[in-house]
Amino acid sequence: MQWRHPRSALFLAGALLALSGPFGGPAAAAPVAGVPRTTASEASDGPDPIDFAVVVDQSASLADKDLVRETEAAALLSQGEISDRSRATVIGFGSSEKAGQSPVREVCPLLTVDEAGRRQLSDCVQGLSRRDSALMGPGTDFPAAIRQAVSRLTEAAGTGTGGGTGGKATPKVVFLLTDGKLDVGDSPEYGADPASRQANGAKRLEEELARARAAGVQIWPLGFGSGIDEAALTAMAEGGYRGACSDVPGATPRMRVAATSAEIDRALQETFAAARCARVANGTVGKPPADLYVTIPPIATDGALTVSKHDPKVRVTYYDPAGRKVPTHGTFEDSAFEVSGEDGPVEALRVKNPLPGRWRIRVEAPEGHGGQEVAVRAIWQGRLRSVLTLDPAAPRAGQQAVVEVRMQTRRGVVITDPGLLEGIGVTVELSGDGFSPVSARLADDGRAPDRRAGDVRFTGTLAVPPGAAGKLRLVARMSAPGVISDERPLYTMTTVGTPEVTAGLSVDRDSVHPGGTVHGTVSVTNNGTAPRTLRLSLTDGTATDGSGTDGSGAGAAQLGISPVTVVAPPGKQTSVAFTVTVGKGTPLGELGGRVAVVDAADPDRPLDTAFLDVTVTPWPTWWEQYWPYVAGGAAALALLGAFAGVRLAARRRRRALAGTRLELRRDGRTLDTLTIRAGQSAGGEFHFTVDEVRGAAPTLRRARAGGAHRLRRNGAGELLLRLNRGREEPVRVGEAVAVDDCELVVQGARPPARTARTTRTARTRLPGFLGARSRTGARTRADGGSGPGAGGGGTGGDDTTWQPGPALDTDGTGTRGTWNGDF
Repeated sequence: MQWRHPRSALFLAGALLALSGPFGGPAAAAPVAGVPRTTASEASDGPDPIDFAVVVDQSASLADKDLVRETEAAALLSQGEISDRSRATVIGFGSSEKAGQSPVREVCPLLTVDEAGRRQLSDCVQGLSRRDSALMGPGTDFPAAIRQAVSRLTEAAGTGTGGGTGGKATPKVVFLLTDGKLDVGDSPEYGADPASRQANGAKRLEEELARARAAGVQIWPLGFGSGIDEAALTAMAEGGYRGACSDVPGATPRMRVAATSAEIDRALQETFAAARCARVANGTVGKPPADLYVTIPPIATDGALTVSKHDPKVRVTYYDPAGRKVPTHGTFEDSAFEVSGEDGPVEALRVKNPLPGRWRIRVEAPEGHGGQEVAVRAIWQGRLRSVLTLDPAAPRAGQQAVVEVRMQTRRGVVITDPGLLEGIGVTVELSGDGFSPVSARLADDGRAPDRRAGDVRFTGTLAVPPGAAGKLRLVARMSAPGVISDERPLYTMTTVGTPEVTAGLSVDRDSVHPGGTVHGTVSVTNNGTAPRTLRLSLTDGTATDGSGTDGSGAGAAQLGISPVTVVAPPGKQTSVAFTVTVGKGTPLGELGGRVAVVDAADPDRPLDTAFLDVTVTPWPTWWEQYWPYVAGGAAALALLGAFAGVRLAARRRRRALAGTRLELRRDGRTLDTLTIRAGQSAGGEFHFTVDEVRGAAPTLRRARAGGAHRLRRNGAGELLLRLNRGREEPVRVGEAVAVDDCELVVQGARPPARTARTTRTARTRLPGFLGARSRTGARTRADGGSGPGAGGGGTGGDDTTWQPGPALDTDGTGTRGTWNGDF
């Protein structure tokens, strides 16, 4: 598309797209790619439509930048509308002061805001940014502007153009944007001179407001700047229709003033939300490229993410709270999406069944187009189903009955967080044959008959009028900021005298997984003389067996009941068990729905109803399901491992040679000793050799595996000695075994009280030092005790571990000396 108009035109184009929306009639919407055509039941389940007009001041007092801001605000409004059954028109106004001029210019005709209508609005709204002094005067003709808007909004709705749904009137609203006050002093149609023209203009305005009031058209004025006549704007708001979409404070028409034109987009969107019982969540602001965020609450069932781009070149990508990129058209899981305004200054993504949480909106722009701040907002509405029970289910005329109401989303999930319904008011109205409707207010305050405060179950009593006879219709109405009720009725009938058949229902309060079952019991008393057949049914969910549930749509609770019929024998009381099956596709959370029992012969008179007090929880993960077995197995393995470790340690201790001492003797004299230290007998084996140096006495030396000699201990603790790689023979402690021309004696280990670090040093004669060896080769101790093997193998009195050291002839006698130990 080639944009030849000023930027203000771009902004307005987007704006009008957003305006088209929610309160339209039962017209069939053009199908969106990937989304089935809307049916009558789906339309009634969505947001109510609204017929609205955006009336924009184009007088000469407006600077070009103010007109741009007005256009942006109108674009934001139209793009953010949440219903595709609404109708919208866009009107610019000024004054008529000479021939050829008109005080109003209908920029866009009344269009249904479906996909095709949004495209038309996107194109035609661009004309709002153009002012032609030859066609429109510079004044401000409020009467003409309101007259034109009311005329368009009260036109009969043709096929495919909206209107009421099921006889319910569609709200009609005028949103009027202006920067000034009434100015018709130069308009000849109002009189001969400026003074009389202004007076007549004010009188004409009162007449047009009265006409709007009679036609049921609300007026919501929004002024900006310093030249605003606030009293006149207030008179316009109060002069039109004073009805409201709900009893919530702020839903009645009122004027609003923004300090500057830069603030009117937010002010107008919030005004629009108040008029159609929606709410606005303000998000973050940033220049492209940037990630912007806005939060949609769990109670929202319909909404639109609006992006004020200012520059049509800005491109937008949407990510849900789970971090997934969502489509701009079609369906994704349980949500439906439709984007509009991609090539305009304001873009919006309309979402049905939005995933609650923090949405991420990624904005990017080509070079040279990212200088303006982009703002994101969400306009949303929660359309809740009211689920009612009446006790007794079929009351007598004049009887006090207890009414209980729960709220749930269209997915069948019950609202349990009272914080989501802050400020809500709930009333019920009973109508029927023989009396005028009566109403009562319900409460969730814990006072009788309400059982518990804050459980989001609203309860109250209602007296059935004495004149009631026959059919009864009970409707609940709720109102809260951003919340509306579908006003789904409960039908029953009055009872006369003692009923022939009575029944009572009880349903287990339970937590189940999708695909699970809930158990209940129906107790029936048949006072008659013939068998009676009773029928069990479910309401407010999606049936899996045709048992009477009336929910619909992806993501709704999928419930089934069995058995469907119960036969009550005459003259006795009978109790029959039944089960409610929760479908595998049922959403998690508090489960909505009711169980009802009726006499098959009189199905319009329920015998009893009961809420399903069931919470649907996710299936446990593999770990959550089997962790006790895993933990038990791990504990058993740990015990087995510990036992095996103890056995292995005991075996190693039995086979250990640490502390065993080898003595090499000749002719009863100890030549050398070698003590096996910890870590030197891997696998219970110790390898050693006997070294003979010419001119010196033989010595013992540890060798690598495969050495000449090996000493080991088997699992039974026996010592086995193998000499010269020969045959292995048992050896006893203290028993001498011939090795070459010497004898080898194995001495048993004595566990040391402490471990002393020893160092092999040169053997030398060091008289008076601990561990010195005499010329005779016997080790001596400084404390007078004998060293190991001294005098034929005596024992020392300390814990020193002795190690053989290299032989040194220090005195020329050929005798070697050695010492080991610590100083």
